[in-house]
Amino acid sequence: MAFIYKFRDLLLPRKSIIKELGIQPGFHVLDFGCGPGSYLIPLAESVGKTGKIYALDGHPLAIQMVLNIASRKRLTNVQTILSDCRTGLPDNSMDVVLLYDTFHDLSEPDGVLRELHRVLKANGILSFNDHHMKENEIMSRVTKGGLFRLSKKGKRTFIFLKEE
Repeated sequence: MAFIYKFRDLLLPRKSIIKELGIQPGFHVLDFGCGPGSYLIPLAESVGKTGKIYALDGHPLAIQMVLNIASRKRLTNVQTILSDCRTGLPDNSMDVVLLYDTFHDLSEPDGVLRELHRVLKANGILSFNDHHMKENEIMSRVTKGGLFRLSKKGKRTFIFLKEE
């Protein structure tokens, strides 16, 4: 699977997706369902040394791959979280959450949305994409609970803002 991601990343660099989000130095970002860490390096470049990246995945091998990248690239602002829902992060602590190609496979999707809402700051960004879902399904599933509203549709992602 990691090989497929590497091939995908050559065709569509993750950096181009991250640019859509306007991530600034000092931001705290949660990559929920981080997989093998495809977004880790472009996120580290965006948040800089003063920012923080939290990479969450339910698979221990994915977490180990992220730790290997962080070690190899000497990224000191990366923290991994082994979980399939709860982040353990403080309320209102994240500027941006990435939720890419994970939602369709979640056992508790509504619980995950509640958790992401809890950890996002006021007007925090939920960047969402899932190529297993149609656009209308994405819109209805993410906005139905009143936790998020669509801000804009980027080239590759949907940008939702946290509702208060």
